[in-house]
Amino acid sequence: MIKKSVTKLVGLKKTDFDSFVQNGQIILQPARLIPTHKTGDEMALTSIFLSTVKLVKEYRDGLFKEIKLSRSGRLYYYTEASFPEINKCRIDGLIIVVIKGVITDAAFFEMKNKSNKIDVAQIEGYIDISRKLKVNKLITISNEFVSDPTRSPVKVKTPKNISLLHFSWTYLITKGQLLLFKNDQNIEDNDQVEIIAEALHYFENPVSGISGYTQMKPGWKELAENIRAQKPLKLSDSYIEDAVLSWYEEEKDMAMLMSSKLGVLVKSPSKAKDSLKQDIRRIVDHNYITGQLSIRDAVSDIKITAEFERRVVSMSIKIAPPLDKGIKARITWIGRQLEHCKKKSEDLFQKVENQIWIEADIKYAKANIKVKLSDLSTLPELTVDKDIQGFKIVLIREFGAGFASNKKFIVLIEQMILEYYETLVQYASTWVRPTPKLNQE
Repeated sequence: MIKKSVTKLVGLKKTDFDSFVQNGQIILQPARLIPTHKTGDEMALTSIFLSTVKLVKEYRDGLFKEIKLSRSGRLYYYTEASFPEINKCRIDGLIIVVIKGVITDAAFFEMKNKSNKIDVAQIEGYIDISRKLKVNKLITISNEFVSDPTRSPVKVKTPKNISLLHFSWTYLITKGQLLLFKNDQNIEDNDQVEIIAEALHYFENPVSGISGYTQMKPGWKELAENIRAQKPLKLSDSYIEDAVLSWYEEEKDMAMLMSSKLGVLVKSPSKAKDSLKQDIRRIVDHNYITGQLSIRDAVSDIKITAEFERRVVSMSIKIAPPLDKGIKARITWIGRQLEHCKKKSEDLFQKVENQIWIEADIKYAKANIKVKLSDLSTLPELTVDKDIQGFKIVLIREFGAGFASNKKFIVLIEQMILEYYETLVQYASTWVRPTPKLNQE
């Protein structure tokens, strides 16, 4: 009898797949919720994660939607998959989808924990295996952050028919946490609630090797110090790209932090192909970089700006005043907004009060008019014969030496976003134009 060779996964009959496993032509292990691997081992982490995906429907549906893996058919979950006839590499995870006895879809997973980073040579080997087995999805997971799942932490050439996606462990944990909040994404089955709660308990324990974003790249410190020393910057300086990528990662980390605190998914904007080049030029030309957080049902997006020369960070929201009233009434209205915020969170408000600025958006003007909250009474004089279209409530904080610190910068900016939201954003409201009434005459 002629021995068959493994030439594909997708399109292969499940019975042939099982025969290849029995013959040792495919080597793998079923994923277990309670693995026998050593605690903290990457294989233990892979097994628990894939088992959680297998057992919790809502968590599985969310992940499959993002990686575009079919949710119909029968699903099988494996760890430590290797195909000796093709490549001796051992792939951490494999999910296959079987419909009418045939594997119709599949995805490979590569997992890293602790300080281990996604390896270029390893991914190139997995891409080669994916191509030969007709598997068009390769997902990497590590403690590394990316601005968008389609942007890998490593630069590798990927065939057009293969999707290379990346998720940080923090992102996957946050997606699980959101399912435990009382919202429209609740898990229906109580047993599945208990399963994901136990899995999250393991993921959030330091022994798992999972950690959040705790340190900016070395380029951040170098850039901050060079701008401080007024050294000339070049678009080709690699440390500037390092700094921008760090900013993207911290922006994503802030979004995950706020998601876990609010129980809704907070988003940072996806980056376009030329975003990196644009942000590098902005730093070289103007010494600042901007970010943004979008929070469902919040009064507006939160804009975040880091200024390297002044070593300050500012956060702002936009709100519209009553446009059916006069300019003085609009200024009075914004003052009442701030008084309302102060009553709601008096102690914290007093802590940040000297850092609050009000910026008036003037119609047809090239620049807005900005005053400290303590000087709000001067705004009517500054806006005589001017049309205020909107306001920004801005929190400006000096970071000093902490701005150039790879670790302390993260601590400072994450403390600031929590205080800004708790003090101002969650209590601010915008004016809504009244519904037009029928003329009774």
